[in-house]
Amino acid sequence: MIRTLSMPWIRAACALAAAGFLAACSPDAAPPADAPDAPPATQDAPSNGDMPAGDPAPAETAPAMDDAPASAEAPAADPAGPSGATVAEDDIAVRFAVLGDAEPKPCALFPGVEAAVLDVNALAQAGRIDFVLGVGDLAHKGTEIQYENVTPALQSLTAPFYPIMGNEEHGDTVERFLEFAGQWNPEVTEASYTLERGPVTFVMASPDFSRQFNDESIDWILEQVRAAAPRPVFLVVHGAQVGVYAENPDKGVENPRFLEIVAEPNLAAVISGDLHMDMDRVRHSLEIEGVHYFHIPGLERTKIPDETNHTPMFRVFTVTNDGEVWVDTYQTGVAEPLARHAYRFSLNGETR
Repeated sequence: MIRTLSMPWIRAACALAAAGFLAACSPDAAPPADAPDAPPATQDAPSNGDMPAGDPAPAETAPAMDDAPASAEAPAADPAGPSGATVAEDDIAVRFAVLGDAEPKPCALFPGVEAAVLDVNALAQAGRIDFVLGVGDLAHKGTEIQYENVTPALQSLTAPFYPIMGNEEHGDTVERFLEFAGQWNPEVTEASYTLERGPVTFVMASPDFSRQFNDESIDWILEQVRAAAPRPVFLVVHGAQVGVYAENPDKGVENPRFLEIVAEPNLAAVISGDLHMDMDRVRHSLEIEGVHYFHIPGLERTKIPDETNHTPMFRVFTVTNDGEVWVDTYQTGVAEPLARHAYRFSLNGETR
């Protein structure tokens, strides 16, 4: 089988795939003859009405990073309670959605992003979404066609979109990222910036290269986190530090000074993507030494623990006036959040 394809062939295949005439854009997309069958699609989770009544369980403290167990099977239910979607409007301080990695290949097609945008817009119309965050890796290798093809979907968001760069955007320049980010939201004029929304300060930190930070950027993040105190900070990065997610503990921010950031007493959460993990087969939300870590799954491709199953999902955070944070996960095309992935924590914990 010839696996070296010319760009005109790939473009033609992608066009046919978009029109529904091809099941795959490249021979590489087809599994080998001896590949095992993919597992059956995951069934929809029960609605929140099927959950037992009572107060949510307190958040468990995750094991130390070096001792985190591998997650070969779906984890037990995360610390959960009723969905954040059930919180009364008057009790909400801020609610936002987060979109994960896209970077489709070989074709610049974005059905997962498009579906998530439709769902986020529906949530905004039915209730409330104040803004949407992006954790990077929208454009594979930072190519112009990827940027161009994802732009219509992102421009159709009815809530403001605030993205950062990932390692894929560093396949081209920061200037190209900002050119398109400005089309998605004219407020975004820098690769790294801060937002103050409700009781929370968001530090939006793009990597300097790949998913890594140099010391100058570590200093900048520390300055923003400390300046925000005593307000809680949600740090949005493409990848968390190495060791956080046991499914791929060697992949992440390698600068040891990143630990200075997560040691800051007002850092409440680290929101990241990068790993493309299957939410049903990994530990995606956990607490380490008082900081809550949240993985945002990829919208176009899944890589961990393997590539046999891909279900596009996005996450929605609801922060209440009394400091409770509800984290819901939505499967695209499903109106209700997935109860099995619900997570809840408080911003009013003891100072570390």
